[in-house]
Amino acid sequence: MWYPEKIKSIKETDRVLEIGPGGTPYSRSDVFLELIIKDEKEFRKQRGDMPPLVTTKPVVYYDGTKFPFKNKEFDYVICSHVLEHVPNLESFLKELFRIARNGYIEYPTIYYEYIYNFSVHKNLLKYNQGSLLYLPKNETHLEDFQIIQNFYQETLSKDYYDLVNQLRPFMAEGFEWHKPFKLKQTQSITDLSWVKPQIPEMDVQRKATLPGKMLLALNKSIRAYFKRKI
Repeated sequence: MWYPEKIKSIKETDRVLEIGPGGTPYSRSDVFLELIIKDEKEFRKQRGDMPPLVTTKPVVYYDGTKFPFKNKEFDYVICSHVLEHVPNLESFLKELFRIARNGYIEYPTIYYEYIYNFSVHKNLLKYNQGSLLYLPKNETHLEDFQIIQNFYQETLSKDYYDLVNQLRPFMAEGFEWHKPFKLKQTQSITDLSWVKPQIPEMDVQRKATLPGKMLLALNKSIRAYFKRKI
């Protein structure tokens, strides 16, 4: 989970379920729900190459269809970096709303997916004006750039996180919900993007590093070159 500070509505007496916690569950969760995946290599890919879950709290496994819980069994459900993996979003959300009264959802944005495009991620997502918009990745041309995305995936495996960390607000999105919301499929990546993203200026200390200085010098050289051309 990238934005634990966005979870603000859990009460002291609430019973909390977390779906797909990976190896780093939220501290307030009482019960965990995991998909049955027998292949450990595939399971590791599904949890973002994180170590397996170690907990003394109850872990319930299910087959990916109906959640094995009663109606409104939980007061709050956390679903962080799960929806992008789900093949049937409509069915999944129906179950989510059935078993809980409130919850938190988080997922990578189209900007993250465009760069890294992990194969276990099936959907592009964006919450907008009370509706969750989605576009199956297999209906886009992202795979045309897989040879480039493989390079960026390798950078993450080598712990190059600067790009993600510096642009974190644009790389993942999270929100709390208190009533069922609509799910709408779109065919346009424009619907999944920010209209006018306000990209902050780079931190002064970051600019002072050697790579930062090199980039600034390169930008100045490019600008000077084009001014001469004009």
